[in-house]
This record gives sequence, C-alpha cells and structure tokens, in this order.
Amino acid sequence: MPIFDVPLDELRRRTSIKWRRFEPDVLPMFVAEMDVHVAEPVTERLQRAILDGDTGYPQLPLYQEAFASFAQWMWGWEPDMEDMLLAGDVMSGMRELVLATTEPGDAVVINPAIYPPFRAVCLETGRPILEVPMGDDGRLDLAGLEAAFSGDRGPRPSAYLLCSPHNPHGTIHTHDELAAVAALAQRYDVTVISDEIHAPLAGPAHVPFTTLPGAERSFVVTSASKSWNLAGLKAGLIIAGPQARATLRTLPLHVTEAVSHLGVLAHATALSDARDWIVEVTREIAENKTHFAAELERLLPAVSYTPSAGTYLAWVDCSALGLTSPAARFHQVGRVRFGPGTDYDPLATQHVRVNLGTSKQLITEGVARMAASL
Repeated sequence: MPIFDVPLDELRRRTSIKWRRFEPDVLPMFVAEMDVHVAEPVTERLQRAILDGDTGYPQLPLYQEAFASFAQWMWGWEPDMEDMLLAGDVMSGMRELVLATTEPGDAVVINPAIYPPFRAVCLETGRPILEVPMGDDGRLDLAGLEAAFSGDRGPRPSAYLLCSPHNPHGTIHTHDELAAVAALAQRYDVTVISDEIHAPLAGPAHVPFTTLPGAERSFVVTSASKSWNLAGLKAGLIIAGPQARATLRTLPLHVTEAVSHLGVLAHATALSDARDWIVEVTREIAENKTHFAAELERLLPAVSYTPSAGTYLAWVDCSALGLTSPAARFHQVGRVRFGPGTDYDPLATQHVRVNLGTSKQLITEGVARMAASL
C-alpha cells in the first residue's frame, strides 16, 4: 500500500495546523505536513518509551549518533560528534546562530522567494535583510550573491541564511554552486548558516554545506522532522564546520533544553531504522509531482509548473489566469488552500506553494477545485 494512501476521513480527525486552521470544507494543501502514518519503527519506539515511562529529559547522544550514521550512509559524510549540538528545531537553531555570529545591525542575506521564518529570524534578531532573489530558473544567483557579500548592494553582510534544498522552489543546489558560495563566503568573511531540513528527501544529490572547501566556518541546521513527518516531536541539530566548533560552546543553555526526549527518540529511530521508508516516500513524491503536472496540463494548461528535484512542495506560477490573488480565489471559491506566494516573497503575488505530500487522489481533487474556482 502506498505510504500516501491515508483516507481523507482519517486525515480530518487530525488536530494539527494543516487540518484545523481553515474551514472544515477546505482541502488543505499549504503547510508542510505530509499525509502519512508515522514510520513503523518510530511508532514502535515511541510506544515502548510510553510503556516504560521513559518520558523524562534527554541525556544520551542518540540523535547525534543516528545522524552521523545516516549522513555517512546517504552522503558519505562523517560529521564529528563534537561538532553537533541539539536544538529545539531548525529555526530556533538558526536564530541562535545569527545572534552568535553577527552583531546588532549587521545585514543578513536571504534568497526570496523563501520560507517565511527566514525573514522572521532576521526581524527577531534585529538584523537588516539583504535580498538576493532566486533566478528565474529557480537557481542561486551567484553574481548577485557576490555583489551582496562584497557590499555593492548596500552594507556588507555578516551572515547568509541558505536554504538547501530550497523552499519553496525545490531546487537542489549543485556541488559547483555550493562550492562557489563557500568560496565567496570565505573571501568576504560571511558566515553561512544552511537550513538542510529537506535534505534526506533529496537523496545523494544533496551536498552538505560544511563538507565543502572554504566552508569550515559555516553551520548546518537540520532535523528529521520534514522527511519523516515528525514536526510535532521537537528535535533538531546544529552542526558546525571544523573551524566553528567553538561557537557551539557559546550558545545559551536553552537551545538544547528546548529539545523533547521523545523527539530525540523519534528522530534518531527514523534516521537509523526507517531508511527504507524514506526511500519509498521519495519515490512516491516524484510520482506525485508528475501526476500534479499532468492534472494541471489537463485542467489548467495556462498555469506554469515545472517539477523540482527536491522537497514535496510545488512552486506554481498562476500569472496567466489574470487573478488579483490566485491563492485567495482558490481558497474562497475553490475551497482548496495553498500557501500564498506573498508569504514567501511580497512580489510573488501570482504564485502559490502547493504541498504534494499527499495521495494522488487528493492531488487530483485539489487541481479540480482550482479549475472549478475559475
């Protein structure tokens, strides 16, 4: 049975953001929650912990050990245990790293359209944002990054928040692109903080940033939450480059205290014992992208969508429909909710982000509702 074949009536019993934020008749395809059951090894591990009363504070380096093993298996990367620190989640880890590696007023580079919390991290830490938009082809603008890093676009930044793979574009950055970023960051003394939460779904094509020459002072922040649908079980990891280890020791205690013990158990088990699950779900996501593209071509051929290599998210251009706000129209009239493009870039008024981590049946229904709204 496909992993994504979870009946709609069962999904509607869930009480998370995806299934409770909007009206009951709306089909939710916005937030990055997948419509799956928890991988069986993770379920069994959590059940055992509950039965044993093992619900206290985390102590053992289970997550670090599991991630190191997974990274070696998937990417041939062997991060040092001394370079890893638990964090409550990716965004809190990124926020603390911004505070630790920049001074108040220092500019921080981002690549819109971008996952909305990237902007929030900058605003919450009082760091001005320096935007280098993704290219029209969905790839990094390396010339734009150099102009920003060098100060040609304003004040020289101290940090760069990289999204790898990119959300919402779904781009898996190539080795050469990331090596160029590492070289630029080293040349202009910019700290790269790479959000790699979607990396397990990208498979061997993903390149962990801290493995690159010139990236020794950079950081990776990651979690098993997106790839195994474990967002409700808080746990993340900060991984320092070989020359950035000392920074980990300066982070406040609350960074690690925010981690859930059950989260550690769940994420570590996913990384160690649910690798077959991630291989299958990645295969189904690729099929879902093809199916979504075919349904758009059948019912809404004017809409522009090119399946991406990474993530289970689709970045869809609805400009040809002539709507003031495609997201609002699809929600209010079609009763299907996507992520409005303006959440990711104020200029992306004609885009929507669609969550394809669901069944083909619901993808078909979502596109049908889009078409019906017109």
